[in-house]
Amino acid sequence: MALLIIDLHRRIGNAQEWRNTFADKIPDLEIRMWPEAGELADVEYLAFMHPDFDALPVFPNLKAMFSRSAGVESFINHPKRPKAPVGKVEPPGGDPMMTEYVVMHVLRLHRDMPGYQAAQARRDWRRTRIIRPEERRVGFLGFGLMAKEPALVLKSLGFPVSAWVRTPRQTAELPIFHGCGQLEAFLGQTDIAVCLLPLTKETEGIFCARTFAMMPRGAMLVNVGRGKHVVEADLIAALDSGQLSYAALDALSPEPLPPESRLWLHPKVTVMPHVARRPTVSQLVTEIAANIRSLRTGGRLLQEVNAILGY
Repeated sequence: MALLIIDLHRRIGNAQEWRNTFADKIPDLEIRMWPEAGELADVEYLAFMHPDFDALPVFPNLKAMFSRSAGVESFINHPKRPKAPVGKVEPPGGDPMMTEYVVMHVLRLHRDMPGYQAAQARRDWRRTRIIRPEERRVGFLGFGLMAKEPALVLKSLGFPVSAWVRTPRQTAELPIFHGCGQLEAFLGQTDIAVCLLPLTKETEGIFCARTFAMMPRGAMLVNVGRGKHVVEADLIAALDSGQLSYAALDALSPEPLPPESRLWLHPKVTVMPHVARRPTVSQLVTEIAANIRSLRTGGRLLQEVNAILGY
């Protein structure tokens, strides 16, 4: 029985670190590194980020595949994708890096750090009213593993926090809006919107002129989802008109952002090169090993991707 790692060892850590970490977690599992796949019939698991299924051979005994990528839109509908189930390998309690990153941007916008930075450049001793946390409503689009922890941290700091999801969900932790019918009501009470949605045909372009108009004037956006969640021209128009006051973008389309994009130098935009989080080899191996142990005992993948929904 073997697990074949496809390119992850070139992006995170190195081949020996992957082998050593797996040896500690699940010692009877042979670890191979693509393109040295060995006997294909031995390969029961694949681990990857952006696989090229056109270039991969057929693995006759494949049981499961593990995706490092939070989004699977780049490959989930590939015609040559093996029929084995796909599981994401996110930490079940979220990633502290994502939590600190989201909280950092929300606090930065809440306390108007961009405004003070601009004032400093003008040598302006800027004095203005400071808005308290209870006056600033934060709304999360998506309330999965990566969103829950930063949402609860912000709630603990006194912010009114809510979330919007695809289907109804019961939780006592914070108010939950759901579906297209409640999107306008959700956005209408959101001063800082944090996008952590998966990218699907339903969510592509969700931040556009129509939805920006639903938000309170002067609202702000933090996008750590996917670049295609935001219509760039509509975002710039909303910022220029004052409908939005600021946007912090960690996910953009395309990536890297072209030099000619107006977002680079827009005074109301922070552009970040998709750096919200970087999982470690240990984190990834821990989750892959937990999934394999679940499968070995007759269970399922812990975070199985629904190919129909796209996440």
